[in-house]
Amino acid sequence: MQMEDIPFICEIEQEAFTTPWTKGAFENELTNNQFAHYMIMDSGGEVAGYGGMWLIMEEAHVTNIAVRDSFRGRKLGERLMRELMKTAAFLGAIRMTLEVRASNYVAQNLYEKVGFRSVGVRRGYYTDNREDAVIMWADLPKRRKDSLGD
Repeated sequence: MQMEDIPFICEIEQEAFTTPWTKGAFENELTNNQFAHYMIMDSGGEVAGYGGMWLIMEEAHVTNIAVRDSFRGRKLGERLMRELMKTAAFLGAIRMTLEVRASNYVAQNLYEKVGFRSVGVRRGYYTDNREDAVIMWADLPKRRKDSLGD
């Protein structure tokens, strides 16, 4: 993700989340957060989705992941999630975590499909409606030192 992608990312944020991140939040992530790693998914020159994570020591924490409405239903979220996991493993992470709204069964099913498991709940985590968050973790595949771009 580059600074020039942020307006498109903010459009996707508006489509996908009830409390979207601001332009300033993404600018801060790209310029000031040494732990942040963000990527976009391009389709024919259009930003179809994006994902982000913080990598701290051997753990990756998914901050956000979303696919533009017009691109949903094509398994792009799964592809993007797998790419985030692969990148985290390449950068040295051995496990990955995220929080997801307790009511977001579609996302929970996606995360389970790529290897995450529910391990707990953060009560009242979401500020807009005090909804609980399901905490999920996944073990990442071992990084193969002989391979850079499988």
